Amino acid sequence: MTDAAPSEKPWPVMTVREAYAILTAPGMPTEMEEVVIRGIPTRVWKNAPPTLRDVVTIGRAHGEKIFLVHEDERVSFEAFHRAVAAFAKVLAAKGVKKGDRVAIVMRNLPEWPVAFYAGMSLGAILTPLNAWWTGPELEYGLTDSGSKVCIVDVERFDRLAEHFPNCPDLEHVIVSRMVDEVAHPFVTKLEDAIGGPNDWAKLPDQPLPDVAIDADDDATIFYTSGTTGKPKGALATQRNVNSNIFSALCAGARPFLRRGEPIPTPDPTAPQKGSLLSVPFFHATGCFAVLNPTLYAGGKIGMMRRWDPELAMQMIERERLTSAGGVPTIAWQLIEHPAREKYDLSSIESMAYGGAPSAPELVRKIKEVWPKSSAGNGWGMTETSATATSNSAEDYEHRPDSCGPPVPVTDLKIMTVEAPHRELPIGEVGELWCKGPQVVKLYWNKPEATAQTFVDGWVKTGDLARLDEEGFCYIIDRAKDMLIRGGENIFCIEVENVLYDHPAVMDAALVGIPHKTLGEEPGAVVTLQEGAHATEAELRAFVADRLAAFKVPKKVVFWHETLPRNANGKIMKNELKKVFEG
Repeated sequence: MTDAAPSEKPWPVMTVREAYAILTAPGMPTEMEEVVIRGIPTRVWKNAPPTLRDVVTIGRAHGEKIFLVHEDERVSFEAFHRAVAAFAKVLAAKGVKKGDRVAIVMRNLPEWPVAFYAGMSLGAILTPLNAWWTGPELEYGLTDSGSKVCIVDVERFDRLAEHFPNCPDLEHVIVSRMVDEVAHPFVTKLEDAIGGPNDWAKLPDQPLPDVAIDADDDATIFYTSGTTGKPKGALATQRNVNSNIFSALCAGARPFLRRGEPIPTPDPTAPQKGSLLSVPFFHATGCFAVLNPTLYAGGKIGMMRRWDPELAMQMIERERLTSAGGVPTIAWQLIEHPAREKYDLSSIESMAYGGAPSAPELVRKIKEVWPKSSAGNGWGMTETSATATSNSAEDYEHRPDSCGPPVPVTDLKIMTVEAPHRELPIGEVGELWCKGPQVVKLYWNKPEATAQTFVDGWVKTGDLARLDEEGFCYIIDRAKDMLIRGGENIFCIEVENVLYDHPAVMDAALVGIPHKTLGEEPGAVVTLQEGAHATEAELRAFVADRLAAFKVPKKVVFWHETLPRNANGKIMKNELKKVFEG
């Protein structure tokens, strides 16, 4: 317990363990039970919706409240349900059935969640691909997943059109927001089937498909970059995804108990909660931690065509949005924007983020700008279907360098990095392992990678961390050779392999350059072949032609001898980082 000054209210009045015991007790909304998942006893949320189709049905109960806002498009929960049911009928007519992969390749649009839940309601495995990927990267995602249907926006269609013939399993392409006539025999327009977002309320009232779907059936494949350089598809179940809903409810209630206040009861007359969506739906955070819980709870999601801090502030003011964040970059840009004082941002109640390193000073800045708001962060990864730990309110203020304790259904342990693995004591640094109902099933078509990463229900995260006595987790570094730019994972070997393909490059290494808002940016250190010549601009363009823009080195520094290596032959990247200092 933390001592308080006589004039202050004591905090905390109970431990995290005591708060969780209350929150998960029999009869509570966030009650737990134990079930056996793939032979492993696992704590789960007893009252979580079994399937994502159930979430759509629950969401419909919010009726004419606005669910999705995008520019001048506004979609109510009722209109959304009608669009999902109509589009599910379209997919069924194209032969989509349980277990088929349906890819979504588009930016944040109202059509994205419609396509997602329509496929889900048929029991299909939804496969969102990174809309920032290049054509060849997207082709890999389509072929690796064996997607039968691809739903794209017009920008991604233009990028992918030449690659569709290389995808043997692909039978249908559905394009949203295409003005021109379609010349391809297997390509149709989404609007021809269900109209535009403002028309969805006029669609007929029809039921969702009646397909048998269980909690532990396959639901999604989200791709995560790998140390081999090729992305791996993390196969998540219905339960994996829906676990986030009750993890968020429990994490939101914990601060009240910690400060000795009653847990708030839902007030149907209270103003609607709303989130500024500043992360993509094709990320686990955007889909699992924002979209799905918001549909369940009856909140509003504000979408932007592209991130712009001032436009974001205009939307917060206009829609009275109550939360923002996603990654630390967003919080910093809103706080430091010179036009911030022009807008009424008083509706903000929380500023939460994860997915990238964040400076401890950020929580203090958030409280300074929004004194009544709660700052929060957390830790998760694609393999944990987003949320595994959560830190907010006073807990975050007291431990700003921690990503919080695990949610009650989740276990963390710190293991030695090298085999044979053994668990380390409290306070020691090792590799973070995570277990819970949100840990995905496997890597799609990657049995060796699956065996290396998933062990008896635990996922080996690749993060170096320590735990304190109360279970708070502190991420120290990454065991994997990876950096995170504004929430986007960049596996160094992928970029290095592209640099090695350049005929002038003999040696290459990618390291992180610290960045205040993005966390870090990629920087390359390169040694050229003897007698060869290449410029920084040439090498950056070479990478840009082959990889997504966020993976392109911000800077390239030339090293005039072989890159420094240790006794095992590994490049000493800590030494190379020094060239970007100052």
